[in-house]
Amino acid sequence: MSVAVEIFGFFIAALGLLMLGVTLTHSSWRVSTVHGNVITTSTIFENLWYSCATDSLGVYNCWEFPSMLALSGYIQACRALMITAIFLGFLGLFLGMVGLRCTNIGGLEPSRKTKLAATAGALNILAGVCGIVTISWYAFNITRDFFDPLYPGTKYELGPALYLGWSASLLAILGGICLFSNCCRSRNQDHGASIRLPYKAPATPAMPTSASDEEGDSSFGKYGKNAYV
Repeated sequence: MSVAVEIFGFFIAALGLLMLGVTLTHSSWRVSTVHGNVITTSTIFENLWYSCATDSLGVYNCWEFPSMLALSGYIQACRALMITAIFLGFLGLFLGMVGLRCTNIGGLEPSRKTKLAATAGALNILAGVCGIVTISWYAFNITRDFFDPLYPGTKYELGPALYLGWSASLLAILGGICLFSNCCRSRNQDHGASIRLPYKAPATPAMPTSASDEEGDSSFGKYGKNAYV
């Protein structure tokens, strides 16, 4: 059962990592809203790297953000956090592949494989936390500007990429928890099995000597050898 939990956690974490990669490259992190806008023939959608505008005919133009230093601070931080999450996820995926007990890569001992699997679980949990922080921070700025009546710029709504990112982060955390907790449980079981009580041979009870044997031995000492001829 523990091996099945490890495999389940590994594949769930791998799926979360794949979805995080799709979220990073998704174009619709935020979409312009028609609420309160006079011009509704064009739609603007943006992500961390570029902005696109499309009209009612389906023709759209995209342009990358011209300068990283000219961007808002939270967008720069979201870029760094998403890249960190994907890097941690890849590292956790590699360590998990080596540390699974059902694989035989490198010929490692079971104790080392357990440590590698636990480390992979911790890395996947960190990757999921970085993803959740990134998506939640970005969504907070969208909702803050949307409900601010004095905000002069274009107001946006939450794009589908944010929901995909939340799901990916939760899957990464779930897979990491399965790997980490299962490896800790197997380590405790192995430690408990290794502690054994010292073997003690059962004491053999002394055979009681009968009185006739003692009398025979004593009488044999009283007489000489010629007495028995």
